[in-house]
Amino acid sequence: ISTSALMAGLPVTLIEVTQEALDRGVATITGNLDGAVKRGKMSAAKRDTALVNLSASMSMDALAEVDLVIEAVFESMDVKKEIFSALDAICKEGAVLASNTSYLDVNEIAAMTKRPQDVLGLHFFSPAHIMKLLEVVVGEKTAPEVVATGFALAKNMRKIGVRAGVCDGFIGNRILGHYLKTASYLVLDGAHPDQVDKALEGFGFAMGPHRVGDLAGLDIGYMTRKRLAATRPAEERYGGAIADRLSENGWNGRKTSKGYYAYEGRDTLKNPDLDAIIDEERAKAGITPRAFSDEEIVERYMTAMISEATRVVEDGIALRPVDVDVVFLSGYGFPRFRGGPLHYADTIGAAALVKRIEAYAQEDAHYWQVPELLRKMSEDGSTFADLNKGK
Repeated sequence: ISTSALMAGLPVTLIEVTQEALDRGVATITGNLDGAVKRGKMSAAKRDTALVNLSASMSMDALAEVDLVIEAVFESMDVKKEIFSALDAICKEGAVLASNTSYLDVNEIAAMTKRPQDVLGLHFFSPAHIMKLLEVVVGEKTAPEVVATGFALAKNMRKIGVRAGVCDGFIGNRILGHYLKTASYLVLDGAHPDQVDKALEGFGFAMGPHRVGDLAGLDIGYMTRKRLAATRPAEERYGGAIADRLSENGWNGRKTSKGYYAYEGRDTLKNPDLDAIIDEERAKAGITPRAFSDEEIVERYMTAMISEATRVVEDGIALRPVDVDVVFLSGYGFPRFRGGPLHYADTIGAAALVKRIEAYAQEDAHYWQVPELLRKMSEDGSTFADLNKGK
């Protein structure tokens, strides 16, 4: 995030809690800027100016006069609350206080300050100096000019800003959390992670969900499942058992050289221990595995994605279907030629999607539920494109 701001010509004060972490941060930023020069993204002179614009400190008091703070610590509500309480005391009146949280409640964070109108979410996608998407998360009390500042920052950083409401995961990660359950269910019920990945890559995704999980780090999903465990309904089928086993073995993907796949240098290989874990978890759940065609894998995965995307629009978390599409095209590797999940939904048709969901609900009525908006569209023949036009 600091690299991105510096490349946009903004002065940056970097805060870390130890000298070692601060030195590592400055070295990483310097390396990122050097890389941008090598790739022709900025001149050596601009790089030098950017480094002059970077200051570093272990004291949050250095933020007393800044216009905008972006907190980017790990996903712990307690830690974020502590930081925002401190920022409220330190930062000048009118400073915008933003959280780079991927999931957490921005309203709860804002409540730690005496200025909730100045608090919003700025959810950057990793790596933030390369990825174009920026979810601008608007809290209940976020002032309009603070929202406008978030979008102005996105424009200045040459990012695509998308307005999102407050819920667990906002637009992208809320939808992601839902449809990744389908990938888990498919594997428990008989598909292999490699088959699921190849089927979805054949559909047009740059990487299948298990390859993406390995790249991002399986510990992220593990921590999210543990965080949400207490809120999981009793009737919900748990699909995370296989992924949990991998993380509990210390196999968190590329960074540990093993996850759903094994990694040697740039080579992606089969994890020789994966199939035994899958067999054990199927046996524990009393599942007799069945075969899935690639077509059925794609249909289930995409129907789950479309279902939750519809609910995100229905709930007002995304104001328009096109906002969902932009999020997935810009931040989630959705195949561009398919136009985004809700644009793609129009090519299938609401009536056909409702029929699919009702058929899947015969085996899991909790997970597969028809969104009211989709049912209404199937009855009146309207489309997501119509909603984008305000019809």
